Amino acid sequence: MTNNGEVCPTCTINTSHDTFDGIFVASYYNDTLLKKAIHFYKYRFVSDLSEPLALLLAQALQNSTLPSPDIIIPVPLHKRRQRWRGFNQAEQLAQSLDLQIPLLTDILLRVRYTVPQVKMKNKTKRQENLTNAFIVQNAMHVHGKNILLIDDVITTGATLDECARTLKAGGAKNVFCLVLARE
Repeated sequence: MTNNGEVCPTCTINTSHDTFDGIFVASYYNDTLLKKAIHFYKYRFVSDLSEPLALLLAQALQNSTLPSPDIIIPVPLHKRRQRWRGFNQAEQLAQSLDLQIPLLTDILLRVRYTVPQVKMKNKTKRQENLTNAFIVQNAMHVHGKNILLIDDVITTGATLDECARTLKAGGAKNVFCLVLARE
């Protein structure tokens, strides 16, 4: 994927991202400082990093050709993982963006606890791990809408694919993704 929201030719050949309509990537995960910041944010629970990290997302959006979204939805965590971490990093990033677009955190729900994706490198296993992990509650809120889906890191795209598939099954018109880093 390119930083401007287009799916690059390599990604088109090697993956099946036909569920989301574009992805905007702020940076690459091999950036040592960003990698450390994301690690501290997610695994050392330094939630104060949400605002500086959201600035990177905002910069990516400024350079994008993103159609104006109707709503923003962060990738949800399962209740168990959110209790462990104390916060949902994608939700905090979305709140810190402060785009003056409705942020809906109770529409896309993670209903099945899954093995953390970071522990799996195989795309097929990642996809299987997430099958039926999400549901749309109150589909009337997504029906016919352009949605901006926010997450922190994309590796194979399995999480974003499953979220976008679920949102489109709930009636979403388009799902665009915005992430901090691409592995």
